[in-house]
Amino acid sequence: MGWKIWLEKKQLLTSATLIQPFYLLTTTLLSLLLPLSFLLLARLSASYAVFTSDPYPQPHPSNYSSILISLFIKTNPSFLHAVVSLLTAATLIHGLTGQKLVTTESPDPNFRPHLCISWILLCTLQLCIGFGIEGIIAAGIDGYGFGNERSLSSRVVFFLGLHEAMLYWWRVVVKPVVDDTVFGFVTEEKWVERAAMGVGYGALWCWRLRSEVESLAVMVEVKREMEMGVDIADFVGWWLYYLIVTIGMVRIVKGIAWVGVILLSGRVEANPIDIDYTENEDKV
Repeated sequence: MGWKIWLEKKQLLTSATLIQPFYLLTTTLLSLLLPLSFLLLARLSASYAVFTSDPYPQPHPSNYSSILISLFIKTNPSFLHAVVSLLTAATLIHGLTGQKLVTTESPDPNFRPHLCISWILLCTLQLCIGFGIEGIIAAGIDGYGFGNERSLSSRVVFFLGLHEAMLYWWRVVVKPVVDDTVFGFVTEEKWVERAAMGVGYGALWCWRLRSEVESLAVMVEVKREMEMGVDIADFVGWWLYYLIVTIGMVRIVKGIAWVGVILLSGRVEANPIDIDYTENEDKV
């Protein structure tokens, strides 16, 4: 009896009506890990400057998790910087050349190394963001808004660049992992998935990301004004910010070029018709 109930529950959970919403929610949340990592890096970068003279509260020695959180906050999050830098650089390379750093195709269906790489990147980013969020909550760190001086145009370019990086992260890492886990094969992209990611990304941008992520760009200048030493993490944050801005500029240029090609092709298609029409009139 119990076995039949378990089979009925399994069939219910594996029905299409539940799989599709679960798949959409999972891909959306995992895709937001990349913009969330930028928010975490910006907040940690700001907290390093603010709490230099006021060290973080020391955790109780018996609390092992608090010790790990404290170590993550006090030390530079090297793993998070490395993963985000790798994905951002890969997005720029893909935008310029059209080549993916991690291929999603393999000649042998039983040997798919891209899934192993995707799993490693996904798990690493999840662990870093998980410890980081717990750390900033435990330490009482809030957004300090160092970067409110940026113009609207620079924010728009950064918004587009980070959205492009999130799409690359979704296509190369998130989607292959979720497709293989849920369906066992690669599915086609749907506009509903991209729309859900866009809504989630826009909500995160309006909530926190818009006012805090610019700390990555201005932290070097702020530390120089405060006569503080500039760390490697500050330089990496500055580099990541302007790398995303470059990706946004590439996306804008490609969009303008795409519109220009459409307009030009439309005029080229219209000209032969006009020529044929004039020739027919001359013959008559």
